[in-house]
Amino acid sequence: MKTRKQQTPERKGARPRPVKRSAPKRQPAAARGKAASAKRIARRGGEPGSLTLAAECTVAEADALKSELARRVDEPGTITLDVTALQRIDTAGLQLLAAFVRDRRAAGRAIAWRGQAPALNAAAGVLGLNSMLELPGEAGR
Repeated sequence: MKTRKQQTPERKGARPRPVKRSAPKRQPAAARGKAASAKRIARRGGEPGSLTLAAECTVAEADALKSELARRVDEPGTITLDVTALQRIDTAGLQLLAAFVRDRRAAGRAIAWRGQAPALNAAAGVLGLNSMLELPGEAGR
């Protein structure tokens, strides 16, 4: 025979137990919005027409970098890409930079490079893109 579990009567004046609340869950980076990651990837330099690349230009940041570069393809004047902070770039980042340079050149608009990035030079060298990108040499041309 089954017995029922007896319920304990509520005590008068007893405090209710606090409800445990978990910490708010963080959204994945993709859901936080492109604006935040665009600031990490590329930001305007101190002068008009300048774009400073972040330390990493990889497939994880490709959407934000693509958006930033696409906005600047048709900008008049020379766009200066500052790569002094760049430490890591993969083929996705290099492909975006190559497409940007190609599109600017096709539109008759110039780009310039500021600073040196050994990672960029090495990756472009492996893929044979040094001349296409017109990267500055060791002398900083």
